[in-house]
Amino acid sequence: MSTNYANFRTAAVLGAGVMGSQIAAHLANAGLTVWLLDMPAPQCPKSALVQQAFGKMLKMKPSPVVTDAVASRIFTGNFEENLDVLGKADWIIEVIIEQMDAKKSMMARIEQHARPDAVISSNTSGLPIQEIAADCSAGFRKRFLGTHFFNPPRYLKLLEIIPTPDTDPEITNRVSHFGRVHLGKGIVHAKDTPNFIANRVGTYSMMLTFGFLEKGYSIEEIDLLTGQLTGRPKSATFRTADVVGLDTLTYVSKNLYKAIPNDPDRGVFRVPDLLLKLVEQKALGAKTGRGFYFKDGKVIKSLNPKTLSYKAPAELNLGDLSAIQKQSLAKRWEALFGEEGRAGDFIREHTTRMIAYAMNRIPEISDFPRDVDLAIQWGFGWQMGPFAICDAIGPVRFSQEAGKRGLDLPLWFRKMLADGDYLFYKQKEKGLDLHYVPGSGYKPIEAQADELSLAAIKASGKDKEVWSNPEAALIDAGDGVLIYEFRSKANTLGFNVINGVFEALEFTEKGDWRGLVIANDGENFSVGANLGELAHAALSGQFDMIEKAVHNFQKAALAIRYAQKPVVNAIRGKVLGGGVELTMGAASVVAATETYMGLVELGVGLIPAGSGTMTMVARAGETAPTQHPSHIQPFLQKVFETIAMAKVATSGQQAVDFGYLTQEQTRIAMNDARRIYMAKEEVIRLSNQGYIAPPVRHRVFVPGKPGFAPLQNAAWQMQQAGWISEYDAYLATRLAHVMCGGELLGPEYVQEDYLIDLEREVFLSLLGQEKTRARIESILKTNKPLRN
Repeated sequence: MSTNYANFRTAAVLGAGVMGSQIAAHLANAGLTVWLLDMPAPQCPKSALVQQAFGKMLKMKPSPVVTDAVASRIFTGNFEENLDVLGKADWIIEVIIEQMDAKKSMMARIEQHARPDAVISSNTSGLPIQEIAADCSAGFRKRFLGTHFFNPPRYLKLLEIIPTPDTDPEITNRVSHFGRVHLGKGIVHAKDTPNFIANRVGTYSMMLTFGFLEKGYSIEEIDLLTGQLTGRPKSATFRTADVVGLDTLTYVSKNLYKAIPNDPDRGVFRVPDLLLKLVEQKALGAKTGRGFYFKDGKVIKSLNPKTLSYKAPAELNLGDLSAIQKQSLAKRWEALFGEEGRAGDFIREHTTRMIAYAMNRIPEISDFPRDVDLAIQWGFGWQMGPFAICDAIGPVRFSQEAGKRGLDLPLWFRKMLADGDYLFYKQKEKGLDLHYVPGSGYKPIEAQADELSLAAIKASGKDKEVWSNPEAALIDAGDGVLIYEFRSKANTLGFNVINGVFEALEFTEKGDWRGLVIANDGENFSVGANLGELAHAALSGQFDMIEKAVHNFQKAALAIRYAQKPVVNAIRGKVLGGGVELTMGAASVVAATETYMGLVELGVGLIPAGSGTMTMVARAGETAPTQHPSHIQPFLQKVFETIAMAKVATSGQQAVDFGYLTQEQTRIAMNDARRIYMAKEEVIRLSNQGYIAPPVRHRVFVPGKPGFAPLQNAAWQMQQAGWISEYDAYLATRLAHVMCGGELLGPEYVQEDYLIDLEREVFLSLLGQEKTRARIESILKTNKPLRN
């Protein structure tokens, strides 16, 4: 498939409800100019309703927008006065009420105003796509398709694309490419069937659990067995239902039940009396404060399905599952399927029926079992889809359980077993992944050329790992590029990882290499320093060793900045504390949109001391319009508040706003699967340009004592406002001491080493404080910050 498609630069979203407003926000996140339109208000101003919806969207948590500036790219209007703007839109997305007549009427109005080259799509979650545009011209239908986003659009990866028989394949490919690259979506092509793929199978799995309530399983027991234990979101089944809304779940199930008269398992979608009673009582879930769960003060109570009253958490009657919880997900499924107690009874019954249902929907909803798995993974947050779960259990074992229950399995699956093919996924030589396609056998899983992972690189051939220690490795990524990979728990930065930085840089500079990428495949780039190592050394009184380790960390961060060959960091997820400091000095940074970055050291009673404080101070001076102290002080103030309040950016774009990254060094990967590829390409680009490391900072402005008082006052004001504790305020003054240059009486320019030494001195002094040790202990024991 070609990738030379014209990008969408403008879009119109018709319908400003919860989904429409968030889709508009995510298109704006990608840089598009967006018009968001809805019904006119009965009284003037006509756009009052859409403006109200737009305002609600901006207040949502988590935020649909990546930075506050995104809102300026969205313009509001109404269907009565502003449909002419459709003539400016490259892509028009209809997100109005789920009624066929209303959608058909809207398509007719769109056709009157849209450009002849505009792409038009509907975000319906279940109505027949082809029928929506059936009354439009042939030219219109060529440019029309279904684009089913999942809620919330910024955070859920799945985008189901549903072409009709009339849709031009080039339109399908263009939207697919844009969705994957620029919106960060996982694309699954679905057939035009009721509820498409993810909602058809995912809703079946949810509705199936209601029968187990009648068998004596509690709400909490079912949520345990359909939650993180089995590789699904923490919200599991009933908490998810509360978040979605029990009225919404009822609506979806009713409509699906009507739409699938020939589905043998149609009865599962019949809305149970329990759900109808809850909706009747306005117990709709999170939106009304009660549903399957109810928060009574600080206690979260669950519903008693028989009495419809709420009860405090009770001990679960599922046996001891602790040993199973420690295993890998595939092993957990294997063990749970064989468990002899009530947990095993549930897993065997529920999982066997769910997998059988998914199998029997092929080829109705999709020709490919893998696409069903991907849709469920990306749309419902499962780590493994039905067919991957079947592999973990064992297809033969699954078939036997299905037989015991009298479940019909499709001919293609029975033939698969008869042919001796016992897995849906296999690995061939050189790590080539294969997936089973009914009627065709095993086919290669085609990787996107612009997506890259370390696992794929290492699986592509031997001798890819050119150096390693117990917690890090250096990987040959090809084309003269090396990748330095962390392998520690949560990618913490301990002695081995930091020492490995020096090894990686030396190996890169001495060999015939273009440069280095620092990256890993973990969900989080790094949660920061290894506090366990730090606490152990502090309790043992090994402060000389700590001082050397901190100094070594500082030198590693600076070595990345001053490396003679370009170093590019590819980051995503949590990038905290030392993870920020090892990233700040990179020649370039490829940050996934979902990057959560912050210097959070004050939360554990310390200050950034891996060159982070120095770098932030230096950048304040470099950003100011002039070098006059009065012009630099506001920028220092912002830096001070950012570090003192341990602010964490909630996107890669916001990390630039907070000053953790610079605009010049940062590239954003809307699709985090592309970040390592982009980082590799960035190394090649910098190398080809003739990379020169930045000069050493010999003149870092510090305000001295005159600048300390405003920062001290800011700390006092934050404490008075209740934003920080008394000890936080003390820590903030120690931070201010470093930022202002220590005991300097007036403004001066200092060497960067001067500030680095101050960082280390204050860091070590705070490590001796009892309250700091209590904070570190709290993180290590409970993973929760202590505000003492």
